[in-house]
Amino acid sequence: MANQQQVEKITSGNGFIAALDQSGGSTPKALRLYGVEEDAYGNDAEMYDLIHQMRSRIIKSPAFNGDRIVGAILFEMTMDRDIDGTPTGQYLWEELGVVPFLKVDKGLADEVNGTQVMKPMPDLDALLERGVAKGIFGTKMRSVINAANPEGIAAVVKQQFEVGRQILSHGLVPIIEPEVTISIADKSEAEALLLAEITKELDALAEDQNVMLKLTLPEAANTYKPLIDHPRVLRVVALSGGYSREEANNRLSQNTGMIASFSRALTEGLSAGQTDEEFNSTLDASIQTIFDASVAG
Repeated sequence: MANQQQVEKITSGNGFIAALDQSGGSTPKALRLYGVEEDAYGNDAEMYDLIHQMRSRIIKSPAFNGDRIVGAILFEMTMDRDIDGTPTGQYLWEELGVVPFLKVDKGLADEVNGTQVMKPMPDLDALLERGVAKGIFGTKMRSVINAANPEGIAAVVKQQFEVGRQILSHGLVPIIEPEVTISIADKSEAEALLLAEITKELDALAEDQNVMLKLTLPEAANTYKPLIDHPRVLRVVALSGGYSREEANNRLSQNTGMIASFSRALTEGLSAGQTDEEFNSTLDASIQTIFDASVAG
């Protein structure tokens, strides 16, 4: 079952959740932004070695600790690897006081009704058992909403909560992430539909079933305040969704009780070619701006 110290860190700790969970499709892009081109590796194994080096460098930086970061989301291969001989999830909590989460989805199905549900996850139970054994606290899974389509949004939320219950049965806390694409014309309408569907599902949870939510920063500030205040929600975190770090921080600071869970916006400006001093200084400044925006509300 969930570690009570970790529950308290997530629910009341000051700071944000670092998203270090780029997987297969997004790894080359993450490495390019870090200054590592595709000719630097010859196969997937070498690619994942390089991304683990990047993540290890971030995690081992003096700037990265539980004072400003309450949790970190890991990709499966990161969970399975070590940092200085200690499993990554265990290292995060025991050495840094950062609560470890695991990305569990296997990508997106084709678009139907303006939305993309998650692909089937036939091996999810086995993955969750491994996560528990490696000290993981919770999980994250992502769907995508590309239009304010009531049927599509209802299907996305229904699937998220069905899988969420499966995750809860393993004693893990699911982060439910129905991402609304930031560029769509009917984003506000999609957010209103999403709010209603999530509320319906939260109201149906048992008293001992608590979840987290990861949502796109809304068009109208505090759209999701009712979810933040819901008794079944431990925390609502925001994804940057393609906004620059400055824009994401600005939007986040206007949403009371919401904290960041940024990926690309967290690593913006980091490069493999930087000295440790340059790298740590850039990461420290990035973490501080995201922390400030997360506690501003």
